[in-house]
Amino acid sequence: MNIKIAERMADVHSDIRGPIFVEANRMSAQGIDVLKLNTGNPATFGFTMPDSVRNALLENADKAVAYCDLKGMPAARNAICSYHLGRGIQGVTPDDIFIGNGVSEVAQMVSTALFEIGDEILIPYPSYSLWTNLTVIAGAKPVLYICDEKSNWYPDLADIRSKITSKTKALLIINPNNPTGAVYPDEILMGMIEIAREHNLLLLSDEIYDRLLMDGYTHSSTAALAPDMPVITFNGLSKSHIICGFRCGWLCVSGPESFKTAAVENIQKIAAMRLCGNALTQLVIPAALADNESTQAMMVPGGRIYEQREATCRALDQIPGISYVKNHAAFYLFPRIDAKRFNITSDKQFAMDVLHGTNILFIPGSGFDWAEPDHFRLVMLPEAPVIYDAMLRMGKFLETYKQG
Repeated sequence: MNIKIAERMADVHSDIRGPIFVEANRMSAQGIDVLKLNTGNPATFGFTMPDSVRNALLENADKAVAYCDLKGMPAARNAICSYHLGRGIQGVTPDDIFIGNGVSEVAQMVSTALFEIGDEILIPYPSYSLWTNLTVIAGAKPVLYICDEKSNWYPDLADIRSKITSKTKALLIINPNNPTGAVYPDEILMGMIEIAREHNLLLLSDEIYDRLLMDGYTHSSTAALAPDMPVITFNGLSKSHIICGFRCGWLCVSGPESFKTAAVENIQKIAAMRLCGNALTQLVIPAALADNESTQAMMVPGGRIYEQREATCRALDQIPGISYVKNHAAFYLFPRIDAKRFNITSDKQFAMDVLHGTNILFIPGSGFDWAEPDHFRLVMLPEAPVIYDAMLRMGKFLETYKQG
């Protein structure tokens, strides 16, 4: 038999769990202690969920035995709605909320329900592969717009304008950003909103890191700045409340009523097919959204994420040939490596060489569709002394490293 496999999957990739990750797992299975800086999974580095989340789960578990509402439990959607209203998003109700198994699932609901074959979706570059993959799977085309490293990784508005065609359907904003950790100022967001307004584009706003802010930075929700525009906001608890394994994400539809009605109707069809989201997960949402203190405690001087970011940067400052734009949110850094200095022509080979030479796993920039072999993403989740020593170990390795 010769069964033809779907050709559209050829461009789908997830390097975060790709060949270099597989090699790291092989090494781990042989007893080698590999420091895995490939994915933002705090619990694997000793972070624990807040007591508020634990108590909500344990005290209410029996309420999650049956299928729940296909959009999500009413108490959870009410809490999410209140959260977004509090962030300045106007006119939303619990009926505009869908809870899913992580932002990954609700993003797929949207791409399936709203993208058509031939549509073009503007996606930030460097890109997070979830969004490029879902666009391709839906039969649409990802069009990458530049986030400029020389301008704090902010989106390049002129580049966005240059990429718009008659087929452009939506503009994706990831703020705070993955993989750069940038937080966009209002003037940049307003510029992007104005472009979308001029060209009748749907705005997709991935804001899952909106509570993980440092250095006095504040975050503005896209939909709050654009009450007249069709916006779908994505958020969740995986990172802010250390429950990645719960797969707790949601979407919020806002804007003109005509858009909301049509979008919700289509998304509901997709949501109905999977019956409902994980009900156990939804039990903790009201308690988690009422508990911002545990999140903020990690992000200030003395807090784990803040101190780990500082330790990483102190170590990188000592390594010739590496530079970076300091992140102000999340726990990602997207450093630049001087490719000419180290004769790097393949960032994948560079990442593999570092893995074998230092037992440190990170993702090369090409995993985020970066075209040149001169960037990589670090996840800064190990405790400060561990990440500091690991970066110095990488620096020692680079002292004699030449590719090829």
